[in-house]
Amino acid sequence: MMDTSPDWHHMKQRITLGIAGALAATLALAGCSAGQSVDIDGSGGSSGQTLVAAIGGEPDQLDPQKTTSYFAFEVLENVYDTLVQPDENLEMQPALAESWTTSDDQLTWTFTLRDGVKFQDGSDFTSEDVVYSYRRIIDEKLANAWKFSTVTDVTAPDDATVVITVSQPTPNLLSNLGGFKGMAIVEKSNVESGEITTAPVGTGPFSVSDYVAGDHITLTANPDYWGGAPQLGGVEYRFISEPATALASLKAGDIDWTDVVPPQQVEQLKSDSSVTLGQTPSSDYWYLALNEAKAPWNDVRVRQAIAYAIDRDAIVQAVSYGTAEVNQLAIPKQSVWYTEYDQYSTDLDKAKSLLAEAGYTGGTLDLLATSDYPETVTAAQIIAAELEPLGIQVSIRQPDFSTWLDEQNSGNFDMLMMGWLGNIDPDDFYYSQHHTDGASNAQKFSDAEVDRLLDAGRVETDTAARKDLYAQAATIIADKASYIYLYNPSVLQLYSPKVSGYDTRADRAIRFAGVSLSE
Repeated sequence: MMDTSPDWHHMKQRITLGIAGALAATLALAGCSAGQSVDIDGSGGSSGQTLVAAIGGEPDQLDPQKTTSYFAFEVLENVYDTLVQPDENLEMQPALAESWTTSDDQLTWTFTLRDGVKFQDGSDFTSEDVVYSYRRIIDEKLANAWKFSTVTDVTAPDDATVVITVSQPTPNLLSNLGGFKGMAIVEKSNVESGEITTAPVGTGPFSVSDYVAGDHITLTANPDYWGGAPQLGGVEYRFISEPATALASLKAGDIDWTDVVPPQQVEQLKSDSSVTLGQTPSSDYWYLALNEAKAPWNDVRVRQAIAYAIDRDAIVQAVSYGTAEVNQLAIPKQSVWYTEYDQYSTDLDKAKSLLAEAGYTGGTLDLLATSDYPETVTAAQIIAAELEPLGIQVSIRQPDFSTWLDEQNSGNFDMLMMGWLGNIDPDDFYYSQHHTDGASNAQKFSDAEVDRLLDAGRVETDTAARKDLYAQAATIIADKASYIYLYNPSVLQLYSPKVSGYDTRADRAIRFAGVSLSE
C-alpha cells in the first residue's frame, strides 16, 4: 500500500480479505524447526504427513527477488532462507549467517556463515551465493534494491565469510537483509536456467516438488535442513479466495490451515472447538493525513482538533468487526520499538475549543479514499459523521488506487486515509513519511526536531539510545498530527486442532518448519 515510496510499488500487492479490506505485505521469513525428528522414511519427517494450506490467491511467480506478491511469499517463506531472520518479536536472529561483527567505525560488517548448509539440489551453499544474490538485486535494480542504499560493496574473502561495507553506520542493515524473503539467497544455476520462476531451489525447510498452475503448489520436507528436518512430510498450498469456502473446507477436513478468514465471524470462531483461531496485531498501520500545504490544515490546532474528534473504536468496529487494534502511533505493542502514547481521547469539547483558538469556523474537507481499499471508504463515512458537529462537511472521493496515488502526489487533497505495510525497523515506520525530505511525506510535514531525531536514529548503533530517539520522534509526530494514527489490523488465521507448533506472527510470515499434524 502504500503511499509513494518505491518500496511500496515494487514490494506490495493487494489482497482483499472480505470486507476487512486490503492487506498487502512483503514480509516473510524462513523458519527454524524446533523439532529434530528422525528421518526414517526419507520423507523428511517422522509423521510424513502433508499439511494442506489454503491461501487467498495464486503467486505470480516463485522468484523471491522478483515477485511482489504476498501469496508468493506465503510459499517462499518455507523454501528460502535469508542471512538473518526475525523472531516473533521481530528482532533479528542468526539464519544462514551464524554470527556477525561490526568494525569500530560501524562501516564494515563481517558475517560468518553456517557450516555445511546445502541447497535443496544437494549443492553446497557458500559466501559466493550471498554475493551473487545481493549483486543480482543491486545490479538488476530489483524490487528490494533500495534496501542496499548505504551498501558500497559485498565481498566473499573465503567460502564461509561475507563482508558488507556501508557508506555510513546502518543500524537497520540486519532488518534490511532479513526482514522478509524478498532478500532470499538464491542459487545462480537455478536463476540462469530460468527455472526459479516455477521450480525454485533454496536452502529452506521445504522444497517445491510440484506446481500445477491454477490448482496447487506442493512442497516436500528437506531432510537435510540446517534447522533440523521438519516434522511434516510436506505442505500443499491451494488457492481459495472466498472466506466462506475456506472456512467450510477447514471444517470438512479438506484443508488444515488458512488465512482467508471472515472477520465478521471471528467472535464466534473464538469459541468454536472445531477450529483454532490465530490472531495477533500486525506491524501494518492505517492513518489519516492532512495536507499541511493548505490552510487551515497547516495550523497544528486544527489537525489536533480532528484527532480529538474521531472515535478510533468506532472506526475499528466498522472496518474490521473489532478485530484490529486501536493505536495512536504506528508501531504495535509486541514490537521491541513500541512506544506508549494515548494523548487523543475522543473529546468533542476539546476539538471545538482548539478550532475556536485557531479561528476556524467550519467548511468543507475533501477526503481522499480509494475503492481499491474498501476500509478507507468505510472509515471515511464514519469520520464524516464524527466531524459534522465541528461544522466540517466531509466530501468523500473514492477513485481507484492509481488515481488515488496521482492525487496524493500532486497534493490534491485535504485529508487522505491509507496504510503502510511490511515494516520492521522504526526507520521503516517514520523516516520517509515524516522527515522534511522524506520520499513519502505527501502531507508536507516539516519539523526540525523530528528531522534531527530521525537522522540520528539512522546512524545510532546503541539500541537503547536508538529506541529513545524514535520514541521522542514518534511522540512529536503524533502530538503535531503529521499523521493521525488509527489502528494496527490483526493477522487472522484459522487452522485445525490437529495442527501444533504453529505461531501467528505480526509480520505475516507463514512458517511451517516446526509444525506437526496429529492423526
